[in-house]
Amino acid sequence: MTADILAWVLLLAIAAYACGGGVDYGAGFWDLLAGGAARGRRPRWLIDHAMAPVWEVNNVWLVFVLVLMWTGFPDFFQTVFTALWLPLALAAVGMVLRGAGFALRKPTRRLAARRVYGAAFAVASLLTPFFLGTVIGSVASGRVRPGTVASADAWANTTSVVAGLLAVCATAVLGAVFLTADARRFGAHDLVGYFRWRSRAAVAALLVVAVVGLVVTADDASYVHHGLTHGWGLLLVLLSAAAGAATTVLVGGRSPGRARWSAVAAVALAVGAWGVAQQPYLVPTSLTVRQAAGAGATLQWMLIVSLVALVLIGPAVAVLYRLDTRGVLEPLTDEDVSG
Repeated sequence: MTADILAWVLLLAIAAYACGGGVDYGAGFWDLLAGGAARGRRPRWLIDHAMAPVWEVNNVWLVFVLVLMWTGFPDFFQTVFTALWLPLALAAVGMVLRGAGFALRKPTRRLAARRVYGAAFAVASLLTPFFLGTVIGSVASGRVRPGTVASADAWANTTSVVAGLLAVCATAVLGAVFLTADARRFGAHDLVGYFRWRSRAAVAALLVVAVVGLVVTADDASYVHHGLTHGWGLLLVLLSAAAGAATTVLVGGRSPGRARWSAVAAVALAVGAWGVAQQPYLVPTSLTVRQAAGAGATLQWMLIVSLVALVLIGPAVAVLYRLDTRGVLEPLTDEDVSG
């Protein structure tokens, strides 16, 4: 029972990172597509100031996931990091590059250097969620089993690639929706429509890739496909789709900030559907939750620590997000907005 609860806590942490980190990756995605220096100046200024106060805090969830995997489910940790070390390493490099690029381009005055740092930030914001998504796809397809050695087939396959594209599309939705609300909050009214259109385009792309994913997994990841198309998994998939549809409506209303809730719900429900579809396995169909769990005493202490951490970290992060979305932490100046 303790192992099962920890597995759900692990899924909750993954969902938190997918939503919180997804907003930042999505902002970088739209930074990449903003255009040249002149055309993309205003969107990039908005991106810089909208994500600057809190973007690093999202890595708290990633650290939490890694510690929980390592300590609570050591066999699962070993299986994933042995077979998928390359995409995980590429994702880690991407996190470093995007952080360095974002931090360095803002104070840099030379245009050429700003372009280099901006490109590092933007490209890494695209590649990092893609590689993380391929890892999830590899696990869901069952290609990664205890004892599997690292190989290209483990992550460079149809299910993994589709999962990577799903991750990119999800971050694009989150980034565009949050930036639409930020544009209105900062008074950059010309950017409201700019990001609103991109929000709807991203939702449409996410829907198309999700349908392709369901088709692909029918043969390539049959266990997870069955879980996604039956029972609770299907219910969560339908609720996620409904939340995505609500996002396209809310983002066009007078209060686009409400679309943030539906966009986050769509992504969180999709992650939940994946978790439900895999149960009782961590790696379908070779490693169950209880088979991968560590020693009983370790699990008990890990559960206590995890619940305390969620009680302490969750409300603090929620307050931080709330302060940020209200513009309390770092409001844009008139000069920033006028670009």
